[in-house]
Amino acid sequence: MTKRKKLIYVAGATATGKTTLSIQLAKAFKTHIISCDSRQFYKEMYIGTAVPNSDELNQVPHHFIQHRSIKKHYTLGDYEQHAFALLKELFKKNNTVIMAGGSGMYADAVMNGLDVFPNVPKTIRQELENTFQREGIEALQKMVKEKDPLHYDHVDLQNPRRLIRALEICLATGNPYSYYLNKSKENRPFTSIVLNLTWERHRLYEKINQRVDEMVRRGLEKEVERLHPMRHLNALNTVGYKEFFDYFEKKISYDKAIDEIKKNTRRYAKRQITWFRKYDKAITIMPNTSITTIMQRLYDAY
Repeated sequence: MTKRKKLIYVAGATATGKTTLSIQLAKAFKTHIISCDSRQFYKEMYIGTAVPNSDELNQVPHHFIQHRSIKKHYTLGDYEQHAFALLKELFKKNNTVIMAGGSGMYADAVMNGLDVFPNVPKTIRQELENTFQREGIEALQKMVKEKDPLHYDHVDLQNPRRLIRALEICLATGNPYSYYLNKSKENRPFTSIVLNLTWERHRLYEKINQRVDEMVRRGLEKEVERLHPMRHLNALNTVGYKEFFDYFEKKISYDKAIDEIKKNTRRYAKRQITWFRKYDKAITIMPNTSITTIMQRLYDAY
């Protein structure tokens, strides 16, 4: 690979149209798409993760879509290694590769490499796991806010794995988790260009609500019901699934579950928007921008 190789990352909150644009770009560049949507890695999850349909998948080659089982642990580090190895192969025949997905941490791992953290004793992790089991996720959230308020503003507060990871670094080193972020990393042998799909907030929220209604119509309830016996798996601790789990366990009503999915999806989108703001050199793409205009802006960036 040389510096003339380009990785175009199609970023944006959920429901902004990343799949459609990434396919248009892949066709234009005659190349492949690698997904960095961590919810779409798992073959057992389809409706609730908005996986591209068979027609979309057949239009251009896709990678990292439903390639794992929720029963097998798959870490950010695993993904970074696998994606980087694949890029080396793809760049042998393609000058440009498209990456798409709303999981900003996974995108950063590919574009910039992973941050290096000190080793953590297993006893600390186990203590945090015990705290989570005894006191719930609120206890972890409170600890992160106290020990690393900077990271608290960016971390997914509904993901106990992310909270525990941050806390174990804080407790093991005495430094905040954010202290170790964005240190010097190995240079990537390709250039990344970020396209940030951006919608007005009220329009995005309307689109999210419509998408949830469509997922329910397509059978989201049955999909989640089938996975309910495995609800303890980390992959299933995600919006669209955990709310229906609560419904099946009679903690909330059916209508409340739907409302919670919409609300939590909007919250997730808000966190994504905050994350993508850090790409200060990104090319902002508004709704209905033509592919011709987008291509011209990309060529200007080259």
